[in-house]
Amino acid sequence: MAGGCCDHTPSTPAQRTQRTALWLVLAINMAMFLVEASAGWSAESVALQADALDFLGDSANYAVALFVLGRSIAWRAGTALAKGLAMSVFGLVVLGASLHHVLAGSTPEAPVMGWVGALALAANVACALILFRFRDGDANLRAVWLCSRNDAIGNLAVLGAALGVFASGTAWPDLAVGVVMASLALWAGQSVIRQAWGELRAASPAPAE
Repeated sequence: MAGGCCDHTPSTPAQRTQRTALWLVLAINMAMFLVEASAGWSAESVALQADALDFLGDSANYAVALFVLGRSIAWRAGTALAKGLAMSVFGLVVLGASLHHVLAGSTPEAPVMGWVGALALAANVACALILFRFRDGDANLRAVWLCSRNDAIGNLAVLGAALGVFASGTAWPDLAVGVVMASLALWAGQSVIRQAWGELRAASPAPAE
């Protein structure tokens, strides 16, 4: 049956390398989700909470990437399309969380933001280096590379927000980072959607004359 188990091809050496890399970054992201979710909740930081949610979303992305590895271009592009939509939704969720914290008027704990942000930055830089070789691959692999790259950029912003919160005593730097992270997620999501849609159209059989 088309699209069923027969759509899965035997692993090549390149795919085995990709699989090992994806398992490694999946483990790193799940560990950091647990750490950052706890710290973000206790510190009342929207930037840390957003980054924790991003780690969870990336874990799901890597798990899906492992599932479709070695399958047809239609499988991979379709999955990348779903991931692009998820990245866009994440951006909207972060914008909503930022608005909630504006209305609540809470101020996050800058020291917690600083040390957790530094740990998250180290984790994401490691993931980005592991996935760097796949940055020019198909939409599915490009999506996981974009996730790690954007996360590393986001962590730098979290560290900057921690300094801003410490210096100003207000939540505005933390909220600003939430908006920046939302913008990155929306841009990357739209980029992946465009590439995946193009690959799906290219993989579709031409209509019979």
